[in-house]
Amino acid sequence: MDLFEYAKQNTLEKEAPLASRLRPTTLEEVVGQEHIIGEDKLLYRAIKADKLSSIIFYGPPGTGKTTLAKVIANTTKADFTQINATVAGKKDMEAVIHQAQQTLGAYGRKTILFIDEIHRFNKGQQDYLLPFVEDGTIILIGATTENPYFEVNGALLSRSVIFELKALEKEDVKKLILRAVTDPEKGLGTYNAVIDGDALEFLADMAGGDARAALNAIELGILTTKRGEDGKIHINLETASQCIQKRVVRYDKGGDNHYDIISAFIKSMRGSDPDAAVYYLAKMLYAGEDIRFIARRIMICASEDVGNADPMALTVAVSAAQAVERIGMPESQIILSQAASYVACAPKSNSAVNAITAAMDSVKHKKTTVPPHLQDSHYGGAAKLGHGIGYKYAHNYPNHYVEQQYLPSEIEGEKFYELSDMGYEKTLKEHFKMIKGE
Repeated sequence: MDLFEYAKQNTLEKEAPLASRLRPTTLEEVVGQEHIIGEDKLLYRAIKADKLSSIIFYGPPGTGKTTLAKVIANTTKADFTQINATVAGKKDMEAVIHQAQQTLGAYGRKTILFIDEIHRFNKGQQDYLLPFVEDGTIILIGATTENPYFEVNGALLSRSVIFELKALEKEDVKKLILRAVTDPEKGLGTYNAVIDGDALEFLADMAGGDARAALNAIELGILTTKRGEDGKIHINLETASQCIQKRVVRYDKGGDNHYDIISAFIKSMRGSDPDAAVYYLAKMLYAGEDIRFIARRIMICASEDVGNADPMALTVAVSAAQAVERIGMPESQIILSQAASYVACAPKSNSAVNAITAAMDSVKHKKTTVPPHLQDSHYGGAAKLGHGIGYKYAHNYPNHYVEQQYLPSEIEGEKFYELSDMGYEKTLKEHFKMIKGE
């Protein structure tokens, strides 16, 4: 690196966005993601021991995928190279591989290749990496916001360990905001800024688990807010709202928060009180609550609390959610009112909730195998193994029903879905009795 390149690098580091400057350099500085980097977890041990195999980081924006790659870069003895799949091509990869081969041959040192947005590479580009991952020329670290099982080459996946990063908890985001405000070296501590408690809560809440969004907002607030008479920069709720471009939701002067109101809204729909449901809906709309958030809660209630007692409830709720996305306010208040009142008036059943809860518990605690007659007999050699033999095709029998074993033998006889006597579920129950000849 020559003098000009050194000066350029220093300038970039000083002028980099807060989210970049505040990025941790050690595992101890990382906030959140305890499920994969807790002290007893595999990734933590692998990084500490410098014994990484190829890995894929998968998760939403701002959750620390690049951060963890940088931590690895600062702790490994291997060479570390980074490329971004949005701008890199095959020539870039060829240059990295060539250098990695020379380093391995001359010094016996491996190369870690970090590819950000790896899902942007096409199949051919991903295939190019395979032999070099296979023979250990490079250790691949891929980062993606997309489901790797759909977007990353299956052969690469089979040679990698996948770690899913989750949206940061609100308390984690608060820690990062406070670190940004007070840290004089990496953060903005030299600006002598303070953030009000309600502004901190609001930013952490509105960031939605995205640390970058929260840090960008607090940086904008501190750099653009005038100092008060006491010489300090005060970040209050109004400033925080402007910086993250989301409206502060105030329901009334008594201080009710949106969690209480949305809770009352859902419980009113569940309790079959359309008047109360529409009232709490109006309260949220008047306060500026996100209409998409409201629509999501109606969809959940339609499935969780109505279910098959009235299957149309979910159809109405989903249609309403799609409509408000396209139309916006003020007309969306009518659409949400229609959906909320329909769900409130619909017959109620939580049979679907109970069914999946019981089934998930069974899957978690009991190992089972699919009965042979239900197994697929079409792939090569399956029929010779007895797969599919003895299966009875329901449409060949009266009422399109035939009694046979469907559940695995290990749990045969267990009941998960119990139809209620509410609404359409009562019709379904009568239908079952008819086809079974009961």
